[in-house]
Amino acid sequence: MAYSSSFTDAEWEILEPLLPEILPPKKRTRPSSWTTRQILDGIFYQLKNGCNWEDLPKDLPPYSTVYWHYKQWRAAGAIETLKQVLHEQVREQVKKNRSGLA
Repeated sequence: MAYSSSFTDAEWEILEPLLPEILPPKKRTRPSSWTTRQILDGIFYQLKNGCNWEDLPKDLPPYSTVYWHYKQWRAAGAIETLKQVLHEQVREQVKKNRSGLA
């Protein structure tokens, strides 16, 4: 089920190639049952709605999984780095659009 906080396919096409360079490498554990996109959808659902982690909808990954990844990525500075990279991409696109109008 998609939520208003879920990534569209077009948004995911922009975001996905950035993740291997930005997200910290995962420690050798058993393979995840959840994709990075599903985990990020859970993180963004919680951030947008301000609910308790435990109140994530049941069709998203378990809150403990989502929160664990959020803590790891936040501590590694990955969320801030991702925000900066996306912000820079938007600024570059605005510059291109403005120069095309002149």
